[in-house]
Amino acid sequence: MNSKPQPLRETVRETLRHRIVEGHYAPGARLVERELAAEFDVSRLPVREALRMLSQEGLLSEPGPRGAEVNAMGAKDVEDLFEMRQLLESFACRLAAERATSEDLDKLAGLLDYSARCLARGAKMAGYHANIEFHEEIIRIANNSFLKSSLDPLQGRMHLLFQHRSELSGLIQEHRDLYEAIASGDPERAAAQAASHVARYRDELIRSLGLRLTASKARPAS
Repeated sequence: MNSKPQPLRETVRETLRHRIVEGHYAPGARLVERELAAEFDVSRLPVREALRMLSQEGLLSEPGPRGAEVNAMGAKDVEDLFEMRQLLESFACRLAAERATSEDLDKLAGLLDYSARCLARGAKMAGYHANIEFHEEIIRIANNSFLKSSLDPLQGRMHLLFQHRSELSGLIQEHRDLYEAIASGDPERAAAQAASHVARYRDELIRSLGLRLTASKARPAS
């Protein structure tokens, strides 16, 4: 079966996003339309569209005559992002618990097994990408177009933050717990597990980046 070729703007966007996520472009680096068009050997139009889409994802500043800059994320940005992620991810997992088929569950389990194999052979970034795909698969299983359109603009920034996660084994275990909650078919359990997972990841990320929580969002010591 023939598949339609990917539009040039998507090819450029995926390559640039991959570079940003893996740290090839540091925060503040300027991406210039003319230079990228020459590098990719394409016209400037698909590059302009790719930069605009990455700006909508929050990875770049608004493109201007001198190009677009790679955005940095401060503590407030991280907190705001995770508030929305927790709300939407909990809803996605609630729906996934209700709607997942046995084939869906097999796909989720396969991604976790692949991530574990990546960890065993030291392929850390490949393992992170498998865990990102795990979340994307949950959104697919939830099968709610409005939920997906709400999450899509957050995805690029979440992918950027994943590179700061130092404990891949812990992430895999958290996702196994989330998988078990979804596989149980209990929407409340799945939603609660998702909320807990996102909150733990947020707190760990804030600490690993050396950022300070705002007073209104700092958790009391237990």
